[in-house]
Amino acid sequence: MQAIPKTLLALALTTLAWPCSTHAKTFDAASNQADADLTASLNELSTVRDAIAAEKIPLISEVSSLEDDVRQKSDELNRLRRLRDNSDLGLNRLREQVEAIQSQNEYAGSLLDEFVRSFETRIDYSETQLYAATAEEARLALDDSDMSTSDRFDKQIDVIGVALNRLEQLVGGYTFEGRALAPNGEIEDGTFAAFGPTVYFASKQSELTGVTFNKLNAAEAAIAVPGDFSIGIRQLIESGAGQIPADATLGKALKIQAGNDSIAEHLAKGGSVGVVIIALGGICLLLGILKFIEVTRFKTPKPEDVQLVLTELANGDLAKAKSAASAIPGAGGALLTVGVEYADEKRGTLEEILYEKILAVRPKLERFLPFIALTAAAAPLLGLLGTVTGMIKTFNLITIFGTGDAKSLSSGISEALVTTELGLIVAIPALILHGLLARMARQKIGDMEQTAVGFINGVVATRHNKD
Repeated sequence: MQAIPKTLLALALTTLAWPCSTHAKTFDAASNQADADLTASLNELSTVRDAIAAEKIPLISEVSSLEDDVRQKSDELNRLRRLRDNSDLGLNRLREQVEAIQSQNEYAGSLLDEFVRSFETRIDYSETQLYAATAEEARLALDDSDMSTSDRFDKQIDVIGVALNRLEQLVGGYTFEGRALAPNGEIEDGTFAAFGPTVYFASKQSELTGVTFNKLNAAEAAIAVPGDFSIGIRQLIESGAGQIPADATLGKALKIQAGNDSIAEHLAKGGSVGVVIIALGGICLLLGILKFIEVTRFKTPKPEDVQLVLTELANGDLAKAKSAASAIPGAGGALLTVGVEYADEKRGTLEEILYEKILAVRPKLERFLPFIALTAAAAPLLGLLGTVTGMIKTFNLITIFGTGDAKSLSSGISEALVTTELGLIVAIPALILHGLLARMARQKIGDMEQTAVGFINGVVATRHNKD
């Protein structure tokens, strides 16, 4: 029984030992294989390192070369960026310079425009015959949108050149041919002599000589004859020496004298609105005169006339009472006549009858008064309308001629002021006239009412006395 376990134990140990031996042989083989692989890998690594070492120097050289290229490209890029920034800065400066030059050109152009527009107002009116063509070309150039700025400047500079030449000629005086407006209204050809601030004229068609001045709405320069200087002025023009008049006011005295318009010329400045105001004022004045005559001719009974009628009624003589009432002229007599006819009626009835007669008289006394009141209210409004239209006309002229030519603006300003003046001239008398006539009409109606009340009271008193 004990031998069998020993046999089995030996067999078991043998069985266990056999796999271990097999594994030991496998591990050794694997170890040897690993050593061989390691040796091969180390050899391969050494070979790769040698290859890398052999290729490293060319690669380093190539990388250095590329880095140099990158630095050069970066420097070139920075240089180009600086150039671009400098170019942008220069372009902006050029733009600023262009804008500044354009502003200067616009400023110079506006000065030239103003000079061209006001040139003809700075010279004597007679000299416009010489310089009108040049000034007109410059004015047309201002409104020509297709013309270049340089061409427009050339036209304007031509005007400046003409002005400078004129100043040079004025130093010693100069003469020129032209036409002038004689005092009788005719246009005469002659010779002008510009000497200092004054221009003299000698006609070739007549003995007319004198000093030029600007007459409103005249196409040519007008001539004022200065007393006994005709011979001296003609000698000055023909020979360059002569006794001439000197105007210390530089023509302002002549302008003031020429500006003293007649009543018709003054009223004509009001334009169409002024005509309406004048017509309205004339109608109002005519109606006022007619109304004043009508009211003053309206007769009311005197207290003694009323007392005479009442006395006849008290005496019971109705025929004499009617005769006495009919003898009274006007609406007052008609009022008493009706009162006598209805004297027997009750007081209330008699009052209504007489009041009816008074009401019938009232429209006649008050007619035309509303029109006069309407004229007093409408005339200032028409004057305001003329002021507005005159200012609109003035602004239109400013748009066309600018603000340098004051003469061209005078018509619109005159219309604005004259219409206001005419409106007040018509309105104030119309208002006073309406108040006066209305008061007179009310006074007449009041007298009629007083007559009616006195008559009624007298009739009632007579009845009581009879009773």
